[in-house]
Amino acid sequence: MSDQSVLRAYVSLGSNCESAAAMLEAARAALAALPDMRMGAASPVYRTEPQEYAAQPWFHNQVIELLPGASWQPCSLVDALLGIEARLGRVRSADPAQRYGPRVIDADLLVFGQLRSIDPHCIVPHPRLTGRAFALRPLLDVAPQLVVEGLPVSEWLERLDCRVEGDRIFQ
Repeated sequence: MSDQSVLRAYVSLGSNCESAAAMLEAARAALAALPDMRMGAASPVYRTEPQEYAAQPWFHNQVIELLPGASWQPCSLVDALLGIEARLGRVRSADPAQRYGPRVIDADLLVFGQLRSIDPHCIVPHPRLTGRAFALRPLLDVAPQLVVEGLPVSEWLERLDCRVEGDRIFQ
């Protein structure tokens, strides 16, 4: 199998708890431990200002490239990500105002090869990916040639009102 035919999935990790760096490390270790899954590239960690709900600490965000085996599908990977979040202490609030609030860990499936899913449980590509600099900038680091929804990741990023200063993303 050629390198270009290898299935690649991209996962965004985020945390804004006091031990955010350790939480990202624990999430990476949990991803690496998934059966029939290989780790690919990892972006640098970016510090990003909160979206929607500003009264909270800045996030640490990173994108991880995964090389899933044939047993994986988008929804099974989403289920695995939800399990990792739960094991690392994530509790989802029932309060809609807290949807974008503080979190110990967040693991979102951004892209799963060229597959598309409209299943409400696992929409792929991620429905808000093209509007999120905190996902696009690190995704560009690990997959500079990736095309999402018909445009290169770099073009989606250029369309946003955002700026990157070192390891900080403002949007």
